[in-house]
Amino acid sequence: MAKDTGDSKQYKAGKGASIYILIICTLLYMVNYMDRQVVAAVVEPMKAALSLNDSDVGILGSVFLLSIALFSFPVAYLVDRWSRRKAIAIMAILWSGFTFLTGKAWNFWSLFVPRSLVGVGEAGFSAGGTAMVGAAYSSKARGAAMGVFNMSIPLGIALGSVLAGAIAKTQGWQAPFLYFAIPGVILGILALFMKDYKTVASTSTTGSKVTFGQSIKTLFKIPSLVWALVGYGLANIMSMSFLFWTPAFVGRAWGVDVVAANAVMVPIVLAAIVGSPLGGILADVWFKKDPRGRLYIPAITIFLSAICLAGAIYLQFRGIGMALVIAYGVLNVMALPCLSAISQDVAPAAQKGLVWGLMVFCMYVFGGGWSPYMVGAISDALGQGAQALGTALMIASIGGILGGICYLMAAKPYPADMEKVKHEQLMAE
Repeated sequence: MAKDTGDSKQYKAGKGASIYILIICTLLYMVNYMDRQVVAAVVEPMKAALSLNDSDVGILGSVFLLSIALFSFPVAYLVDRWSRRKAIAIMAILWSGFTFLTGKAWNFWSLFVPRSLVGVGEAGFSAGGTAMVGAAYSSKARGAAMGVFNMSIPLGIALGSVLAGAIAKTQGWQAPFLYFAIPGVILGILALFMKDYKTVASTSTTGSKVTFGQSIKTLFKIPSLVWALVGYGLANIMSMSFLFWTPAFVGRAWGVDVVAANAVMVPIVLAAIVGSPLGGILADVWFKKDPRGRLYIPAITIFLSAICLAGAIYLQFRGIGMALVIAYGVLNVMALPCLSAISQDVAPAAQKGLVWGLMVFCMYVFGGGWSPYMVGAISDALGQGAQALGTALMIASIGGILGGICYLMAAKPYPADMEKVKHEQLMAE
């Protein structure tokens, strides 16, 4: 049970404050994904400079994602119990600092350590950002707002790929890490001026404070959320593998340099920029007719995206293969605003930050975190060429089909789960 222990009024961000929150959180999420994508963008020159194989590179990708998973719980819990805007500011400055240090690496281990710490810094941002944006907008407009917020993911991937590739070609593979650290620090400072909502005391029916473990247990008692968590993890076997390995796959399949290989990501992620708000809008429309529609959208789109990606990889992104991978870009990201809104719809007021931390944890632990290494290991076993890497990526696309099935299972209990918390209100800070 959540209590407001003060005399403050119900939280309403106001139009101007809501827009400011959405802008800052969206830009920070974009920078977040620019920093995530930079390793994928420089795989080939980094491998050559440091004598790495695909498994080594895959480990770098997985340790980064798993460090996010490991720290997403405690950081998200801190977000709920302390201050969302202050936590977001600190996290942005931390991950930017460790991104800078990654650019100073000289061997595998000097890459491994700061890269894992970048993950620690980024661990709680999506939880804090989701909670802030979710609170700033009403339930009827939340899907669209989340669509704008999650639009920053493909935009960040596009900018990260193109800019990192271009910078790496002229200034070396380390330079993008150094440049990408700057905007995160600036936006982290600006985040301190966002209007936050009051921290909600989480108490049991006896009046005692609910512990971290009890909070997690509460969330795992929400059936629709559990199915969504499992589905999100399985779907990200496909998504994380695609993001991490596609530039390397294109470079090998087409025989092009780092700039051209990363340029292929641009039309794919630009298409995804359309998909994110589209998914949120369609989910809101379907939600008004049938609340389950907010889960039908991710179920349908993630299933179709898996089929498109497998076909595109088989055709090596040539001809109709490029059309298929662009369709993948639109369809795959349409699920994100739906899942963001769902997490806020069913979570108690005291766990609105923690619930997205749980989503992030499951996203990586149930599949997304170890998939870059899995793909790299399969590629090494098959010979490291374009065909070997492509086969590994096609295997990873099965995760999307399994994720879609889980989202369908989540739809049935979702309206009842949402009904249980509709009476809870957030209060002004």
